[in-house]
Amino acid sequence: MRYFISVLALMFAVLFGGGAFAQSRAWVQIEAQPTLTQAEERARAYSAAFSDVAGFRMASGWYVIALGPYDPDSALARLRDLRRDNLIPGDSFVASGDQYRDGFWPVGQDALALPLIVAPAAEPTVAPVTEVAPDAAPATTPAAEPVIDPFVEPQETLAEAQRAEAALTRDERRDLQSALQWFGFYDSAIDGAFGRGTRASMAAWQAANGHEATGVMTTKQREQIVADRRAIIAELGLETVIEEEAGIEISLPLALVSFDHYEPPFVHFTEKNNSGLRVVLISEPGDRATLRGLYDILQTLEVIPQGGERSLTDNGFTIDAANDSLATHAFAELSGGLIKGYMMVWTPEAADKAARSLAAMQASFKTIGGRALDPGLVSLDDVQRRTLLAGMEVRKPRLSRSGFFVSPTGDVLTTLEALQSCGRITLDRDIEATVTAQDAALGLALLTPTKQLAPRHVAAFKADDLRIGTEVALAGYSYEDALPSPTLTYGTIEDTTGLAGEAGIARLSLSSLPGDAGGPVVDGTGAVLGMLLPAQAQNGRVLPGEVSFLNTAASIKTMLTAAGVTTEAASRNTALPPEDLTDLATSMTVLVSCWE
Repeated sequence: MRYFISVLALMFAVLFGGGAFAQSRAWVQIEAQPTLTQAEERARAYSAAFSDVAGFRMASGWYVIALGPYDPDSALARLRDLRRDNLIPGDSFVASGDQYRDGFWPVGQDALALPLIVAPAAEPTVAPVTEVAPDAAPATTPAAEPVIDPFVEPQETLAEAQRAEAALTRDERRDLQSALQWFGFYDSAIDGAFGRGTRASMAAWQAANGHEATGVMTTKQREQIVADRRAIIAELGLETVIEEEAGIEISLPLALVSFDHYEPPFVHFTEKNNSGLRVVLISEPGDRATLRGLYDILQTLEVIPQGGERSLTDNGFTIDAANDSLATHAFAELSGGLIKGYMMVWTPEAADKAARSLAAMQASFKTIGGRALDPGLVSLDDVQRRTLLAGMEVRKPRLSRSGFFVSPTGDVLTTLEALQSCGRITLDRDIEATVTAQDAALGLALLTPTKQLAPRHVAAFKADDLRIGTEVALAGYSYEDALPSPTLTYGTIEDTTGLAGEAGIARLSLSSLPGDAGGPVVDGTGAVLGMLLPAQAQNGRVLPGEVSFLNTAASIKTMLTAAGVTTEAASRNTALPPEDLTDLATSMTVLVSCWE
């Protein structure tokens, strides 16, 4: 046995890099997760049971959780003991760590530089001395039962395994490499050539499954890993799906999902037999703007939780989002004027099957045919407006009101009503904003976007007093977030004070809706006369529908000046053509949304 351990350690040194560091270090890899958030949660859970938990980002982009580092012999012993006691997953294995990159656990430490854990030496067992009478017959010692070493493969010697391996066909060799890749031991080309990388992966699999790590798998071992892979494929129902309409070829778990319907730019596969898993293929023609629009709209779906990681480039995006009840991975890439990708959604109970299925989808995804789904059937805006996007519920704000730009960097003035009990505030659906100033007496609030904006038009305020009878136009999101752009409503100034003579308020003859509150009221030159106030009952009396009120430009400018915003004065003296007035008023108007 001592000879065997030495040979095993030597095999690790040869197969896992040859350097002194590689010879002396090994890890018990127990789990892999697709996102950092999920991996941190699992590492935290394992740390409650083990003191030697470490986490790393893999070269593949996945995140692994491991125990260690140990010397190779201690790693094998640790793996054997933990698997025997069912303390770690059954597919855990010993890894060299050569695929480990940045450490994320323990937090604040360089996991790759953790000190080697030295396993305590076993206490020697001393047999007790028993006195035997001189005349007593020697005791008969029953024959000890043979000890079966789990690291020894008795059915086939190394030489026999090498001869059996030499007889494999090229397809059989590639099938073995595919199985090693499937279980996470191999990440090189599936070419049927058994070089250094394949040998290392074979040894890693052998060590992880309690066999001697020779780097040459026996016939029984090859049959085992191939059969295990086929069993999982059968359980998931993984089949290559050629979706000609979408121009996508991909392996999908058809035991868990089934085709449901087309809804451009999506192909829906709904869950089967309450599997807790759904798949959506993405396919549409477009450019970078289309890609960004798709990325933004996906953020509004209930099936994409707000937490998690996102990455957007000029050529594609990935989204890994999760909460306590749902997890989602979305991917899309732009190439040759076509946007192709996929999205998988799963419940926590389906996490293991989802991980296997997602790995197969990622490895098999390819675009074919040079075509995409016909986008003319349902436009993205229409789908979002009708809350039918991707056949899933769109995340809706608690309420939406109007606002308008008051500075060249994108500061927005709105009604204080829009901000009550908000978990977060957005401008035009996806731009985060914070409250930087407010005036409770006037009902005004100033919002600053988290990223600097460059609005086409900014409010220019009327310098002189209001005049009764002036024709005005209100720009606002009358129907809140139901429409993609603001509407104009026309009316006149009825009085330059409130009903009780209040200064700083003007009364309008104009029919408005709740979503219009906070919108700019302009005259024919495009000058902003004030901001529409929310409709409220006066002393318990419900006013006629055509009665509305505004904060005057003078009171608004006082509030903005105190907040450090320099306002622009209107200088145009002639009326604008109707189309120019519409463009100016709607371009300065912003949808302000309050989210739970």
